[in-house]
Amino acid sequence: MEESDDRDPTPPGLRLVRDLINTLDVETGADALAAADGLAVFAHDHGLTGRFTAKQDRADVIRLREGLRAACLAHTGAPVPAERLAELDALLRRAPLTLALDRDGAASLAPAEGLAGALVLTARVAAAVAAAAFDGTWRRLKVCEAHDCRWAYYDRSPAGRRRWCTMAVCGSRAKMRTYRARRASGAA
Repeated sequence: MEESDDRDPTPPGLRLVRDLINTLDVETGADALAAADGLAVFAHDHGLTGRFTAKQDRADVIRLREGLRAACLAHTGAPVPAERLAELDALLRRAPLTLALDRDGAASLAPAEGLAGALVLTARVAAAVAAAAFDGTWRRLKVCEAHDCRWAYYDRSPAGRRRWCTMAVCGSRAKMRTYRARRASGAA
């Protein structure tokens, strides 16, 4: 899991994406969306209004979460599996966006009128990803390379090359495994 910091470096739009990915703790298997009210609680905590139909919306949101996890893992160098990418693209296509202008003439993307449930969340995620892709922060939202972690984090390192959510835990474990493998192959 990401090191705690009083100042969250994650851009506000990407916090929604990060928090959605992190509803599943891969290490423990705890899934915040699995609870009967898990999706409603997540939606409320992130300012999403509207009704979520438990069964279908939860399935769509879980597919969205896992597609985003794969996309953010790709930011560390692992390719997104074709079937996961196709599924994510299909979900995103179902959630249209509109261009909104404010009083100062600033433009932003927003979910289209009339969306409900998982489509509202998907559209908000799509708008956040689009804005982050435009300003260059999207590729800094990553998923830890550690197979037993897969926690989403924002890479604030100067070079943007972090591979683990925290060097103290996941990075150290990976380096220790590599060291032991080298020693074992050297002894053979």
